[in-house]
Amino acid sequence: MFDFAFDAGVNMVDTADLYSAGLAEEVVGQALGDKRHEIVLASKARSPMGNNPNNSGASRYHLIRACEASLKRLRTDHIDLYQMHNWDGVTPIEETLAALDHLVQSGKVRYVGTSNYTAWQMMKTLGTAEFKGLVKPIAQQIYYTPEARDAEYELLPMAIDQNIATLVWGPLGEGLLTGKVRRGQETPKGTRQGNDWPEPYVHDMERAYDIIETLIAIGESHNVSPARVCLAWLKDRPGITSVIVGARTEEHLRDNLAAAELKLTGEDIDRLERVTRQAPLYPYWHRVTAGMDRIDPAEKPFLDGHRQTMALKKA
Repeated sequence: MFDFAFDAGVNMVDTADLYSAGLAEEVVGQALGDKRHEIVLASKARSPMGNNPNNSGASRYHLIRACEASLKRLRTDHIDLYQMHNWDGVTPIEETLAALDHLVQSGKVRYVGTSNYTAWQMMKTLGTAEFKGLVKPIAQQIYYTPEARDAEYELLPMAIDQNIATLVWGPLGEGLLTGKVRRGQETPKGTRQGNDWPEPYVHDMERAYDIIETLIAIGESHNVSPARVCLAWLKDRPGITSVIVGARTEEHLRDNLAAAELKLTGEDIDRLERVTRQAPLYPYWHRVTAGMDRIDPAEKPFLDGHRQTMALKKA
């Protein structure tokens, strides 16, 4: 799978210590072999790795130990992008940043990033790092799909404004948007969604079914899979740097990677907008209804979408 992906132009592998309690990192290290330095290797820390309270969090104690353990499992002397897997609401951010700065200065980490942070948590992290002269995150990893566009409210405008790379995890809704989940049909066993996987959290399943059927219909018009349509839509969204795929088979991987070449038409995008656009939250609806001027460039692409939605609602 790695050989095929690298031959196709993939140049980044993402994993985490949490995945299979470290086994995923071991497999990645073995599979990379002598290709380790041909790709950007990313991993994550902060998640519970045992029952001991010191085996979790973003403290100096845990992060340094977690990084050293990941290096051994990955069979490498450094991690290119080391990401905080989630916010630690107990450890002071100054301590977390100091530990990450130490890992960078010691050569064990090249760059740092975040995952599953809110926009205010990211801004607190960035502001503290600048004030203290410590290493800053250069990337965020977030959940974002046609069905779950919450990131457009704060996370994506923040990333555009602060020049933060955005990597999308679970771009196919953890199997929800592949076409195997259909209205009125039993989801096949052996798939993630067919095995009672608890994610993603879907606010409105009927809306999700409408989105799935639209992805299928657009795919049929291009003679491609709904998964490829979903990935093609995501890769061209404002602020998106990369989309992380996790195919189980070479067939799925080939199909996923082919999304890089798929260009959706204006009509395709409009069809998806009609079924996926979420209602604007405050203060976004107020900026639209008040006709505010001097709109921030980081917000403009998302406010324009809200404006279109509100106009359609009036019509």
